[in-house]
Amino acid sequence: MTGISATTEPLIRVSGLRKVFPAPRGTKAEDVVAVDGVSFELFPDECLAIVGESGSGKTTVARMIVGLETITDGTVTFAGEDRSRAAKQLRDRRIRAREAQYVFQDPYSSLNGRQRIGDVILSNLRLHAVDRPGAKELQRRAQEILDSVGLPQLFLDRFPRELSGGQRQRVAIARALAADPRVIVLDEAVAALDVSIQAQILNLLADIKAERRVSYLFISHDLAVVNQISDRMIVMENGEVVDAGATAELLANPEHPYTRALRAAVPGPGWKPVRREKLVS
Repeated sequence: MTGISATTEPLIRVSGLRKVFPAPRGTKAEDVVAVDGVSFELFPDECLAIVGESGSGKTTVARMIVGLETITDGTVTFAGEDRSRAAKQLRDRRIRAREAQYVFQDPYSSLNGRQRIGDVILSNLRLHAVDRPGAKELQRRAQEILDSVGLPQLFLDRFPRELSGGQRQRVAIARALAADPRVIVLDEAVAALDVSIQAQILNLLADIKAERRVSYLFISHDLAVVNQISDRMIVMENGEVVDAGATAELLANPEHPYTRALRAAVPGPGWKPVRREKLVS
């Protein structure tokens, strides 16, 4: 990503975000504060990573941003418009879905096993297309999207059970692209894949970002993966942001004790931040 200009407006602005899960009724357990006072910005054509261990609150933040989880307190604005409360009108939900799409960690459970791959993509195209294209145009767009994630036409007629984990995650990315979103939330999107397939998916995501100018909110616990794809990162611990900055700089010279601990946990002697060369527009 090129440097962010001082005049560039953020695509998403999160301010004082808080999430409290009430204790079950009839128990003496206390309410759980999963997210507490989180603030950050995501800019156009940027990949921002949210990093932390399991239970840090990073996924809860992502789910609140896209409306999959209610917000206890704080605000989420998208292109200057408040998106803090769950939309009740179907039209509003569709607008929100076009703004941001979600790619889940598990490619085996995030797809409907009874739907052919072509139908998975076509259903999202039909739902979010604003120009009401005909059947032939929808089919052309579905094939174009499938091509963009590196899958040939024959995959349109296949079922998820016939695909490998990496191929299923490519389909999940294609389904997100069918809505033509401005933001894609990638929640541990490569964590369930082996290392070689991880590299392929990360390179695919980098290419899609360069071609479509889409922004990513990348949720991960893996700093090596985060370093390969993200421009900036925030670090969460116990529901709070404890560190933030440009990814390469933060990983090369971590200052906060928690960031240093995460950095020290990266496997491999002499690990150094090495980034894939970015495409220049």
